[in-house]
Amino acid sequence: QVQLVESGGGLVQAGGSLRLSCATSGRIAPINAWAWYRQAPGNQRELVASMTTGGHVRYSDSVEGRFTISRNKINNMAFLQMNALKPEDTGSYTCSVRIGSNWARDEGSKGTQVTVSS
Repeated sequence: QVQLVESGGGLVQAGGSLRLSCATSGRIAPINAWAWYRQAPGNQRELVASMTTGGHVRYSDSVEGRFTISRNKINNMAFLQMNALKPEDTGSYTCSVRIGSNWARDEGSKGTQVTVSS
């Protein structure tokens, strides 16, 4: 089981910015892709952004042009820069990693909460 620690969430006004971080904890096999998800109360978990270590990046239509996913290879961390935030971006954000061909997330993590006020 992977251990991932998300941080950087908070309360921000619409139009503001936040930078989320995802750090691995403990020993982990080589990661070849990262992804950020979010879930708002009553909604399904939604894939927001993903990137492979080869540089292939994808975003959901709802965040394209506003969010940027990146990673720090040395520290084995991923980030999500969120700009021009909207109230509909509110939710709990979690990260996942792909090791080999399998995606994994920290089942015990509550993620980091992002709340955007209008």
